[in-house]
Amino acid sequence: MRKSDMRIGITYDLRDDYLAMGISHEDSAEFDSPETIQALRTTIEELGHQAELIGNAQRLVQRLAAGERWDMVFNIAEGLYGNGREALVPALLDAYGVPYTFSDPLVMCLTLNKGMAKHVFRDQGVPTPDFAVVERPADLEGLDMAYPLFAKPISEGTGKGIDGKSVIRSRAELEEVCGRLLERFRQPVLVETYLPGREFTVGITGTGDKAESCGVMEVLLRGEAEPGVYSFVNKEGWESRVDYFLRDDEDARAAEAVALAAWRGIGCRDGGRVDVRLDENGVANIIEINPLAGLHPGYSDLPILAEMNGISFKELIGRILASARERVRKAPARNDALWRCA
Repeated sequence: MRKSDMRIGITYDLRDDYLAMGISHEDSAEFDSPETIQALRTTIEELGHQAELIGNAQRLVQRLAAGERWDMVFNIAEGLYGNGREALVPALLDAYGVPYTFSDPLVMCLTLNKGMAKHVFRDQGVPTPDFAVVERPADLEGLDMAYPLFAKPISEGTGKGIDGKSVIRSRAELEEVCGRLLERFRQPVLVETYLPGREFTVGITGTGDKAESCGVMEVLLRGEAEPGVYSFVNKEGWESRVDYFLRDDEDARAAEAVALAAWRGIGCRDGGRVDVRLDENGVANIIEINPLAGLHPGYSDLPILAEMNGISFKELIGRILASARERVRKAPARNDALWRCA
């Protein structure tokens, strides 16, 4: 290795492991395939570093306790349970003073809870649809929002809990959908004003003032798709259900601007995606931020839109690592005694 190279560990949740444990196809949707992990390993090595597979949080705990350390951890571990599941690996690495890619525990917890994130967006003046959080059926009694509405679990991704019934046009539909989601996901339901306009996802690399867009992609549903929503089944079967187009028109630039404002305002780091949709007046609104975006080449939204914009998978991963390295150089000095301790 050259002197500038790093020993980089890779943390992840392998979907096959959880399927083998009996976790359902839907519940394991956010976890990664062997192809994704191999692509990351190969790419990190092509960038001149030493790549080492670690695995999930439990395996990370074992290896940290055994005294193993890395110059950097490339973290894509989603976690399985709780509101802090995406923050678990970053928090463990912080405890041992090991640098890592992507956002810190605070951002991971905040963005996972879409309702709390929307409070922050609203306080910062970032457009986001009006919303209410339903924790139990009785909460619907005081809900006074104009239809149509949109409902989804408050702390899920990959379109989980979203289907053709998520667009709600009556009180009866609202009660039925919220009751079903509360029962199925055992977490609050986010109810929002439905946004009828164009839908974009904005890829971002970098941190703070150096954050920049790596492409704006419009999501268009085909006739074979579940209509009206970028749902779980549409995302899982996107090859036959969804068309993606790189855009650079006025609406796309507005989506890019609001995405970058939200990304910087909430403190996201290194790389990820921001989902944006236009309201009835054509104003770009934040739907949600994904600071731990999928990285399956040719399958996940972020690599797809980057490739469409002339940014190869290798360059994308290189940008993420460069952002993380710059942050580490500017961070307070590491306690080497802690870093070495078992």
